[in-house]
Amino acid sequence: PGIILEYQLRDQSTEMKEIDLLQLTPEVDVDVIVNQIVFEEPLITESRKPYLRRLIYKLIEKLENNESSDYFLFKILRAHILPLTNCAFNKSGDRFITGSYDRTCKVWNTIQGDELLTLEGHRNVVYAIAFNNPYGDKIITGSFDKTCKLWNSETGQLYHTYRGHATEIVCLQFNPQGTVIATGSMDNTARLWDVESGECLHTLLGHTAEIVSLDFDTQGQRMITGSFDNTVKVWDVRNGRCIHTLSGHQGEISSCQFNYSSDLCISGSIDRSCKVWDLQSGSCIHTLRGHNDEILDVSFNTTGSKLVTASADGNARVYNTMTGACLNVLAGHEGEISKTTFNPQGSRILSASADKTARLWDVESGECLQVFEGHTDEIFSCAFNYEGDTIITGSKDNTCRIW
Repeated sequence: PGIILEYQLRDQSTEMKEIDLLQLTPEVDVDVIVNQIVFEEPLITESRKPYLRRLIYKLIEKLENNESSDYFLFKILRAHILPLTNCAFNKSGDRFITGSYDRTCKVWNTIQGDELLTLEGHRNVVYAIAFNNPYGDKIITGSFDKTCKLWNSETGQLYHTYRGHATEIVCLQFNPQGTVIATGSMDNTARLWDVESGECLHTLLGHTAEIVSLDFDTQGQRMITGSFDNTVKVWDVRNGRCIHTLSGHQGEISSCQFNYSSDLCISGSIDRSCKVWDLQSGSCIHTLRGHNDEILDVSFNTTGSKLVTASADGNARVYNTMTGACLNVLAGHEGEISKTTFNPQGSRILSASADKTARLWDVESGECLQVFEGHTDEIFSCAFNYEGDTIITGSKDNTCRIW
């Protein structure tokens, strides 16, 4: 949760500034927060207090949303003829995209369940896909044909085809500003590309095996890459230099992520552990153990105070980031969990499993609140929209379900 200020300079240009309210909870005293913001932020004058108060109440309302309500099956979409590889929401959740072995990416309307666009042009599997959230006007697709393509999400127009990788592209992301694209490949390199010009800005060299996971920090100044060489590397986006190599895992990295304040990152490995790293020093703060099979996915909550690990042992585990203590074991799936994520409010965790179900868990109690049944093959992808009131699941049965 947070507030964005837009203000005008003397030369009539507008600037933006974010005020983060990471500690906001429904129990807080709103007047105390309002007074604190006005005291600390010279841009906000006393006369703006009533408006600020309304905004904070609105944020609290969003935090309280969906605490008790169950999700129900809203739509089943037979998305592609060949298996799906991935699905992702735009920020508002009114559109989502699916990638497939049929070499296309499709854009869908969430409410009607209608197919809006088919993005065609890749010569092999479309494996990794993303919107440029929060804007949502562009889409990137990474393919086994070694290229990444940039599209207009409204019209389907192809802007650029980024060429340079020697083998398959398996992970990609826009930076938070939407100006730079990162791609990670089986050729052991990651590349940074300019959205506007289509040029390759930097090739990130140093890993000795495939790169399977990457993430930009909140400011878009650094990036991490997780590799099958058992390490995570931290890169300076501006010059393409490696700042740290985070080594210590005894097996391939499956997933890595920054926390919101970007002073820490986590890495999950097939060595069954998750490590929490201090990015200032490049040192490991915690090694989180407890799983008895490979860790396939790791994820922070929005504020970074907790993290969840998903494993081939069929369990997910919730940890306190600062202490490294295991808070809950989410047990109930009968197959490996390949994907897990917190809802935006941080109160729920969603997990997707090879047992053909997804599950919704209460973060505090570890209790399973809901089982999403109906897919006829393993679920490999699940996501919340930005509000946290809609869920998408993608399965090897070639369908997406909206809940």
